[in-house]
Amino acid sequence: MRKLTMLSSAFVMLTTLQVSATEINKSPIAIAIHGGAGTIEKSRFTPEQEKAYRAKLKEAVEAGYQALDKGGDSLDAIAIAINILEDSPFFNAGKGAVYTYEGHHELDASIMDGRDRQAGAVSGVKHVKNPINLAREVMENSVHVMLSGEGAEKFAKQQGLELVKSEYFNTPHRYEALLRAKEKLKQKESGTKDYQALHQALPVRYKMGTVGAVALDKHGNLAAGTSTGGMTAKRYGRVGDSPIIGAGTFADNSSCAVSATGHGEYFIRYNVAADICARVAYQNKSINQAGKEVIFGPMYKAGGTGGVIIVDSKGNISMPFNTKGMYRASKSNSTQTYVEIFK
Repeated sequence: MRKLTMLSSAFVMLTTLQVSATEINKSPIAIAIHGGAGTIEKSRFTPEQEKAYRAKLKEAVEAGYQALDKGGDSLDAIAIAINILEDSPFFNAGKGAVYTYEGHHELDASIMDGRDRQAGAVSGVKHVKNPINLAREVMENSVHVMLSGEGAEKFAKQQGLELVKSEYFNTPHRYEALLRAKEKLKQKESGTKDYQALHQALPVRYKMGTVGAVALDKHGNLAAGTSTGGMTAKRYGRVGDSPIIGAGTFADNSSCAVSATGHGEYFIRYNVAADICARVAYQNKSINQAGKEVIFGPMYKAGGTGGVIIVDSKGNISMPFNTKGMYRASKSNSTQTYVEIFK
């Protein structure tokens, strides 16, 4: 009788362990990435270019997903995905960063941990190969949230991050874009010294471009990160929404994780990333509904264009945008790899 009881207890314990393992395996994991939104039309791409962009997006989302699938945390997954996009000349971040008016590169990034709202951000860095990695160092190894310029780069050196010469970020197509932008500005400069008027003279495509990722890991933790080269021909140390927590990046386990891309000034004014998560948390709305309300709401009516990627605590993914296209990809353990560029 004692042996039977012991066997029964062992069976119950083994069954419990098996159930627990099964539950862990069924825990939702998900990742979504973006490479910027804007005037992205199929007619602007050769078949070879489109194939190359899609392949890079797929590479990034698959790499991030593999980290999640192996039990890695959401912060690692988004950093892996964003590093791949930062290292590509295709996107306005890292290697593919646009030029300032003076012909330099000033990069921004931010990251946020949904477990405790810890966050890190950097702005105006000129020699950090992967700004998202520096943002994470600020979050994890400093008492601050945001560092900028030379101070941020000094901290990067102390943390052992890879620094590069500014020429590393040079690309022919970004330089050509700068020349075109400056020509348009010169046409206006002869008639006005109003910086706002000059800024508005540039087409929207010169004011956009970002990469980002959001993820949910097996432990139920959300994370978001965003990295950018900023705005073509920007002046005066301009900083957009990408390094600003609540505007371009936000994550909270109780609601969702968001990374934004678009005309940064509007995303700052309308606190886009945090607003979406607030609607999920306080109004009990789905990320799909909350995202569309914000992206097509007052910000859009005021002239703000762009998009967001969102993931919630259940692994749902939403990627709304109000432009002609947005480089985007996603994958979860309940959905196949999705890669798209156009509307």
